[in-house]
Amino acid sequence: MKILRGLYSPDTRAVALTIGNFDGVHLGHQALLNELRAEAKTRGLQTAVVIFEPHPREFFSPQQAPARLTSLREKLELFRTMGVDRVHVCRFNALFAQKTAADFIHALHAQLHAKYVLIGDDFRFGSGRSGDFALMQKIGEQHGFAVRSMHSVLHGGVRVSSTAIRAVLAEGQMRTAREYLGRPYSISGRVVHGDATGRRLGYPTANVQMKHNLPPLKGVYVVLAHAEGLGVLQGVASLGIRPTLKHDAKYVLEVHLFEFDQQIYGKHLRVEFLQKLRDEMKFNGLEELTRQIALDVENAQKWFIEHE
Repeated sequence: MKILRGLYSPDTRAVALTIGNFDGVHLGHQALLNELRAEAKTRGLQTAVVIFEPHPREFFSPQQAPARLTSLREKLELFRTMGVDRVHVCRFNALFAQKTAADFIHALHAQLHAKYVLIGDDFRFGSGRSGDFALMQKIGEQHGFAVRSMHSVLHGGVRVSSTAIRAVLAEGQMRTAREYLGRPYSISGRVVHGDATGRRLGYPTANVQMKHNLPPLKGVYVVLAHAEGLGVLQGVASLGIRPTLKHDAKYVLEVHLFEFDQQIYGKHLRVEFLQKLRDEMKFNGLEELTRQIALDVENAQKWFIEHE
């Protein structure tokens, strides 16, 4: 899979293309990508995806922007597993925000060589969100490329969306989130040095670097950790601001891996959240915190035994 910056490609082969933010790459996104890939195969085209970084809402209203489900790296990894040929990452800045809907469509055709465009039925684009499916189809007819829309995917009568997934994650409904995503929700990152509090308490943790400060969930969870060269490891994770220890309100993801005591600093860890055990709590000192950690470990190990 090729990763390119902006609405430009040195490859002049025609493509079947889709556009969006694809946060979470959930069942709705997967259905769209599968449809795109099938149509590309029929037409003898490459597949291309256009995404925006940062998310437009993060650019316009950073304080009100929703929590991200996936980092850019995670999103690209998911695209690769789905067989996408090319991904165009457009830097969303003030200049890009001024691009008219018509100019954006012309760039897809003239610079990316789009011959087929598939978009969600509610997708809006261009300055002031003035562009929609009708405009894309009209200009497509003028320039000789096909435009089709993809209807929303429903699961149990609910429209699968990034917003719906954020809501169920915030409520600790991990099974529902898994159903909407088609996989367990996960966060990936490098293992970085922490303050070693867990090790001093007898429960060493891998501190996973998060690219965004606002995660869509918090609390203590049963997890599986996929580590480079180490396979899949069982554990328990805490994601939150550590109110007993810190006062800076910065989110930290700490993972205690069962029966594991290797140095894994710098390795990439993907943490799958399987079951919520409890909300984050503030304790009256380290002794009380240590007792709760021991109980969390015990409950997580029981969960794995019950779900073997």
